[in-house]
Amino acid sequence: MPDMAMTLVEKILARSCGREKVVPDEIVDLNVDLAMTHDALGAHTAAKFEQLGAENVWDPSKVVVILDHYVPNKDVDTAKKCQNIRRFVQKYGIQHYYEVGRGGICHQVLLENGHVLPGMVVVGTDSHTTTAGAAGAFAAGIGVDEMAVVLKSGKVWERVPNTILVEIDGTLAFPLSSKDLILWILSKLGVSGALFATIQFTGTTVSHLSVDSRITLTNMAIEAGATNGIIEPDEKTLDYLKNATGEIPNCVHGDPDAHFARRISINTEDIKEPLVAAPPSPANVVPVGRVEGTHIDQAFVGSCTNGRLEDLQIAERIIRGRRVHSDTRLIVIPASQRIYEAACEQGLLASFVRAGAAVSTPTCGPCMESHMGVLGPGEVSIATSNRNFPGRAGDPTSEIYLASPATVAASAVEGQITNPKRFLGK
Repeated sequence: MPDMAMTLVEKILARSCGREKVVPDEIVDLNVDLAMTHDALGAHTAAKFEQLGAENVWDPSKVVVILDHYVPNKDVDTAKKCQNIRRFVQKYGIQHYYEVGRGGICHQVLLENGHVLPGMVVVGTDSHTTTAGAAGAFAAGIGVDEMAVVLKSGKVWERVPNTILVEIDGTLAFPLSSKDLILWILSKLGVSGALFATIQFTGTTVSHLSVDSRITLTNMAIEAGATNGIIEPDEKTLDYLKNATGEIPNCVHGDPDAHFARRISINTEDIKEPLVAAPPSPANVVPVGRVEGTHIDQAFVGSCTNGRLEDLQIAERIIRGRRVHSDTRLIVIPASQRIYEAACEQGLLASFVRAGAAVSTPTCGPCMESHMGVLGPGEVSIATSNRNFPGRAGDPTSEIYLASPATVAASAVEGQITNPKRFLGK
């Protein structure tokens, strides 16, 4: 009898395509459980869909449309795109639509509103759709043409990825966070070390992380070239999803004797100090001490990577009672309306404002060259976002350093890249 053991992702994909077993590198035709698009590519997707001559969306209850990149609209062009998206939503009866002021950044909204459940196949017109793997789903970004076909048929083909098992053990020494952890992992894998592969995160460290912290790991799996990132659901996952949906979902688990293409062991004790990804790559990772003292023009706390409540809390702990450096701008953007409201209730946003920060309604903001915080020639930014390629957030001569919310907040106070330990102690 052939070996039927499968990894978590292989099990999810086998269920989706109605097979008993799938193996890496097979091309399979998947039944999509959830499709997501946003304002950056939603209007293009709608136009492609209508070019296919489809009369209806395959299942309006399985489509989520979220405005998050260009809202509130930054110019006439983006206003027109959003108008076209609204027409598409109304015409085809899309049941899950999040307008500006009612949702937030798409990846956060999918998770906190219970759209993603363990074992699902989730696709989105955004590379960071991998974020949803924190709930135990197979979640991957796809292109506009592919999404148009998904909207018509509910199907997408996928190459079954090999799985790289990243086993992480040990305790993250305060003030290290999951952002430092994923930067450490990227420094080992590089930007193409996981091409056509799944990164599955496991180990005692992952089990102790909050779901919000785990989301940072799966969000940045794509920065190693991975098809998706995923974490096996556990009690924390179920509690998170029960809070989002009111129900305890069923789970899918990989077989204990499944074959992994590669195993990587990470010991958190090897991470001696907070980390920073220096330009021009998320994998160009160095200890903060190597770049400490680098002048910054802008600091950004937010994005789908680190705009959650725990991120704002640690940043505010540093900012409280202090001022943003006179030569630096600090932009703070909660990842969703729910987080925005909670941060208001806890007084976090008031602390940021008193410190001289600009606080925005939930939007992608200066994560990319699109809106609210674009960098000028030669400017330097430190950000909690996920990419720092040249021109990612503005002029091609600008530079972006990636770091944790604690490191970004400390740097905003000093006006230069700074180790947050001096503000937080032990």
